[in-house]
Amino acid sequence: MAKSGSAKNTKNKAKHTKLMDKKKNKLRQEKIARMEKLKAIITLAKNNNS
Repeated sequence: MAKSGSAKNTKNKAKHTKLMDKKKNKLRQEKIARMEKLKAIITLAKNNNS
């Protein structure tokens, strides 16, 4: 017999997906920020050596 009422895991799955997307976006933004900082440091070093 099928369970009557709301679906079993939809709220949990939606919440989990939302949290995982948030985590992935945070990691992506940190990676981009790190790369920008490194590029700035490299350009400063090149300018100082020239």
